[in-house]
Amino acid sequence: MKFLHISDLHLGKRINEFSMMEDQIFILNQILEIAQTRQADGVIIAGDIYDKPVPPAEAVKVFDLFLTKLADQKIKVFAVSGNHDSPERIAFGAQLMNRRGVYVSPVYDGNAAKVVLTDDYGELHLHLLPFLKPAIVRHVLEKERNEEELPQSYHEAVKAAVDRIEVDTEKRNILIAHQFVTGAGRCDSEDVSVGGLDNVDAEIFEAFDYVALGHIHSPQAVKRETVRYCGTPLKYSFSEAGQAKAAVVVECREKGQVILDTAPLVPLRDMRSIRGTYMEVTARSFYENTNTEDYLQITLTDEEDVPDGLAKLRTIYPNLMQLVYDNSRTRQNQTIEMAEGVQQKSELELFKEFYELQNNQPMSQEQEEFVRKLMEE
Repeated sequence: MKFLHISDLHLGKRINEFSMMEDQIFILNQILEIAQTRQADGVIIAGDIYDKPVPPAEAVKVFDLFLTKLADQKIKVFAVSGNHDSPERIAFGAQLMNRRGVYVSPVYDGNAAKVVLTDDYGELHLHLLPFLKPAIVRHVLEKERNEEELPQSYHEAVKAAVDRIEVDTEKRNILIAHQFVTGAGRCDSEDVSVGGLDNVDAEIFEAFDYVALGHIHSPQAVKRETVRYCGTPLKYSFSEAGQAKAAVVVECREKGQVILDTAPLVPLRDMRSIRGTYMEVTARSFYENTNTEDYLQITLTDEEDVPDGLAKLRTIYPNLMQLVYDNSRTRQNQTIEMAEGVQQKSELELFKEFYELQNNQPMSQEQEEFVRKLMEE
């Protein structure tokens, strides 16, 4: 049995006011092609299907078409809701979709949905566990346990939910979940719980042959190779600029034998960071062999800000998302305090002190003369 493990599609996402919809459609078509080429029996989607609980209509339409194409190819789908999703909306029409081989996690009621598949090696059980907060699990368990026995932390809540799953350890078991497992490395584009309070320990997944995780945007294994985040199919922050995105190919043979591989995902537009002076990054020799349509963060090293720099650079790099400066002014964050002896200093002297505090360098003679002339006028 072979599966394609993906997660964190974040359909409908906007980055720096740029819509990612076209890029997302492109990568979903690529995932569909990989599923066909690799002869996958199913596609696992480990949460954060949409970027918002109430997604835009276009995002819903795109996901609907993606599921339909997979179902038409007889490729099953196993999806859970993530922290960005509305579990009620994701679960809508679940019974109807089951008939086409599309299985989605229901709203959590104390039980994780289970799908049983069969191949030459026997039964394979897939358990669908949506994103859980402690309050959700406490609400489910409050009729069964005393107040002091109810889970308080994310770890306790997810452990209680996993413990309620009836796992036949003689069979092969895959868990699909969307949580932050302790030890996983994070990116800037993720929602972070203050103090890391959303941690759950990987040891609670011991009974499962493979754990298909979502929520962390960087591809990585946690504690063991078969507890794995596949990462996002696209880069959603410049902290991910150096990453190579891929879908994880999971092949389950006999009990205890899980073969893992990756299928590279090539975006319509890459997300890159470049740096240099304004003259350097606008030189034809600098950009002529690169894709200027990529999403870019440009760091200018000029000491003086370039007037209307963002608009000027977008004539060459139309998808420039961020413009930042790295110079003596930005490298040091000095605290600007009340100038001493205000009454004893001229306006020009005060302005020069202020300028130096702001920019970490004194005014030039030309700037001083310019300010002096303005004050005199």
